[in-house]
Amino acid sequence: MTEVKDMSQPSQLRVSVSGDLLLVEQHGEMDEATLRLCQQQVLELARQTGLCGVLYDARGMIAPPARLTLTQQELDDQPGTMKLRRAIVVPDTKIAYLARIAFGEGDYRVFYDDVDAARAWLRDAS
Repeated sequence: MTEVKDMSQPSQLRVSVSGDLLLVEQHGEMDEATLRLCQQQVLELARQTGLCGVLYDARGMIAPPARLTLTQQELDDQPGTMKLRRAIVVPDTKIAYLARIAFGEGDYRVFYDDVDAARAWLRDAS
């Protein structure tokens, strides 16, 4: 488990393999450093395993500043970035809206509190 801590707003990030998918779990507040670390770990694990389906479990996330959506877009637009299929599980419409902006150009879908449906959608593409 990788944990990134900020004393003002505790944040926990975990990127792992879960069966035939990559699993990203974020709890607390996301900041730019945590977002960059997350992207780095996801891409590294995807390259190592050959998996391109990523389930982002954001149910424990505090809504980040809207500017972070642009950072995610920049990270995805970098040359050599793998094309990933992403399912984002969210707790509310605010985080769903931010996820749609952040991943708007990619192959993704947002799910409200439904991890099973997210996993099924990712596996249907395999």
